[in-house]
Amino acid sequence: MICALGSAVCYGTASVLQAVAARAAEPGTGSGVDPALLLRALRQWRYAAGLGLDGLGFALQIVALRALPIYAVGAALAASLAVTAVVAARVLRVRLSSTEWAAVAVVCGGLAMLGLASGAEGHGTGPAALRWALPAVVAAILLAGAVAGRLPGRARALVLGLGAGFGFGVVEVAVRLIDPADPLAPGNPALWALPLAGGAAFLLLTSAFQRGSVTTATAGLVLGETVGPALVGVAWLGDRTRDGLAWLAVTGFAVAVAGALTLARFGEPPAPAGPGGTAGKRAGGRAGGRAGE
Repeated sequence: MICALGSAVCYGTASVLQAVAARAAEPGTGSGVDPALLLRALRQWRYAAGLGLDGLGFALQIVALRALPIYAVGAALAASLAVTAVVAARVLRVRLSSTEWAAVAVVCGGLAMLGLASGAEGHGTGPAALRWALPAVVAAILLAGAVAGRLPGRARALVLGLGAGFGFGVVEVAVRLIDPADPLAPGNPALWALPLAGGAAFLLLTSAFQRGSVTTATAGLVLGETVGPALVGVAWLGDRTRDGLAWLAVTGFAVAVAGALTLARFGEPPAPAGPGGTAGKRAGGRAGGRAGE
């Protein structure tokens, strides 16, 4: 759990850096899947620094997935939004309301419940079709990204965010389906689905950060990377809770994800300053917050 929370700290801090860098990159064709956009974003030092943190977070995530059920790791990663909120409050001078500070506390409480209720990592391997389903899901994610490029703004951001979340969810499942005794076995489709899913997720998430509401995209991301992998872990990989504490795990998972969704607006970079030198309100007063320059 310490590794899972450390991963959340890395991912949450990286989100602030990458959101700002993606918005600073020059727009491209408008397609939902635009590899050139990722290359342009990489020219921003903030995006490169965020990738470094993502790499460290991924290493910690692998350790966590080898010891905890996927649902516990997924909820901990959703808590990266609480980290993003706190970092944004300091780095971007975004003000947290009392409700949002309460949401941070709710996320922490949900994770505490999960920590108490989580059993050991399951040892199921699932059906063989599950491994072959992973690359198929990656192909579907890329197709959804291409379609999302033609959708209106909010719908596009949601589909891109969900696609990125599913991509990161495939990574979580793939880690569990790779045999640690023979991790480089070429016959295991989970091995090559892992980098493909991670790459697809970064493409879609970067496009979402630049072209649409990052708040909406981040909410989709949280849902995609928590709910789906958690269900796969319970249904096919043998993830369980401590005896008699299933209710506490379900409650903790729901509470942590709900608190994270409350904080989804903190994937958003600050609004540009208006003529008077102060930042304008976000569209529609999103989440009731204002952002300073």
